[in-house]
Amino acid sequence: MRIKTVQAWWVRIPIEASRQHHSDFGRLTTFDAAILRIETDDGIVGWGEGKNAAGSAGTYGALVHMLNHEVGPKLVGHDPSDISAIWEMLYNGVRHETAAMSGHAMPELSRRGLSIAAISAVDIALWDILGKSLGVPVWKLLGGRKADRLPAYASGGWESVEKIGGQLQSYIGSGGFKSVKMRVGAMDRAPHVSAARVRAARKALGPSVDIMVDAHGTYTVADAKRFIHLVQDCDLAWFEEPVIADDKAGMAEVRAAGDVPIAAGESEATRFAFRDLAVLRSADIFQPDPAFCGGITEAMRIGVIASAFNLRFAPHLWAGAPCFFSGLHICAASPASFVVEYSVGANPMIHDLVEETVAVRDGMIEIPDKPGLGFTINERVLETHAQRL
Repeated sequence: MRIKTVQAWWVRIPIEASRQHHSDFGRLTTFDAAILRIETDDGIVGWGEGKNAAGSAGTYGALVHMLNHEVGPKLVGHDPSDISAIWEMLYNGVRHETAAMSGHAMPELSRRGLSIAAISAVDIALWDILGKSLGVPVWKLLGGRKADRLPAYASGGWESVEKIGGQLQSYIGSGGFKSVKMRVGAMDRAPHVSAARVRAARKALGPSVDIMVDAHGTYTVADAKRFIHLVQDCDLAWFEEPVIADDKAGMAEVRAAGDVPIAAGESEATRFAFRDLAVLRSADIFQPDPAFCGGITEAMRIGVIASAFNLRFAPHLWAGAPCFFSGLHICAASPASFVVEYSVGANPMIHDLVEETVAVRDGMIEIPDKPGLGFTINERVLETHAQRL
């Protein structure tokens, strides 16, 4: 079996006006991603996804061009089951053979950002192909699954102090969620405004529902510590990306300032960045995004680091279908995983792009049993919303 063709598209699906929300990223009117199709010479198709934005509206022309004109040609003729070897080839570039024989990385200078996003898309598609070729779900190839269903949390929460309680209660009603996540930070302009929204949420939900908060990295260290002080009686399950991901030392300072667990990692690429988070004691929960951190291969390595440092693992899955389904298999196979992110904002890149129904019932989500990643791309939706570059 050899790789025959590689094709990527910038897919942009409009979000209906009534379901759009406004956050520190602005008003999101579309859901965008780089969607990758790899076909083998015996007709097996694998689907992948790469991202360079916050899982929502973004500009994907450069990433798609890289996949089609730089990365794709390097893959043709390779055995798609050589997943780790292909990962290292793309990461190390012209020195990949020397690196392989030397037993350590010798990566290209441009090893972060778009380069890792492109590797992520390829890696996800290759795991999909391997599972389909063997007739088994990807989780079985990763070592098996620990459960056929896993807890999911409702990810959303943008409303004002007057409406946030009702919005989060509607999430619980929609899927029986036992935990919810709301946004805080720059969208509220001041920590005390975010804190008031969190207190309103806790009052509406009562003590039995876990509440997570996500600042998207928009606080300074001082304001993040101030926010923790203001919500210290709200029993938060975690505080996500309190400060910019580049300031790992600052994140460690925030973590040491209170007793709220810190979650981070959606902006990080490769196991090396997560190693630094662990060593610096910057985070309690790792959140790699499979479409940005390096794909399924790298996410599993990151999960091992989390387990080794007695941390927990909850991948960032505000994404399209290939990334989201990858996350289900990763969580099923990782000993450190404990909850799955489920977007309750408008997400046509999951629900419209695939034929399957993706739903949460009684706060739990099923792990796919079909070969590969377990979804079927809706070719009509793909063709309708692929951008002409």
